[in-house]
Amino acid sequence: MKLQTKHIGEVEINREEWITFAHGLPAFEEETEFVLLPFDDEKLFYMLQSVHTPEVAFIVVNPFPFFQGYEVKLTDQVVEQLAIENESDVAIFSILTVQEPFKNTTANLQAPIVINMKEKKGKQFVMSDSPYETKHYLFPKTAAAVRKGAR
Repeated sequence: MKLQTKHIGEVEINREEWITFAHGLPAFEEETEFVLLPFDDEKLFYMLQSVHTPEVAFIVVNPFPFFQGYEVKLTDQVVEQLAIENESDVAIFSILTVQEPFKNTTANLQAPIVINMKEKKGKQFVMSDSPYETKHYLFPKTAAAVRKGAR
């Protein structure tokens, strides 16, 4: 099937690649089917693209290389909802708020996207009792220099 995307034009996808979000994403509850597409050649950044609405796409990243010590502790309810049997089947992503310049981009660590890659089921999991916030600089040293220079 051909899919029109928000950022990279038209791509060919298979139905097997669709990831179902049973309740959509917060503020996008009607969007329940997405695909995860590489956004760069290094496959560091991805696009979580709605299958049905080309304008609905999120730039996401595996947060662990960027945030040492980051932890996501899933509840039993999330494990059950996503039919998770093995930790190796799980992929965690953070939605980015892309800024100009890119070095000021932030990641939402409080509400990671959790995907059971084997079962193709996903959910945005809000960790309300955590030290994480919705905006953490992806490149903290650069952002600190930018903030310091702004004074």
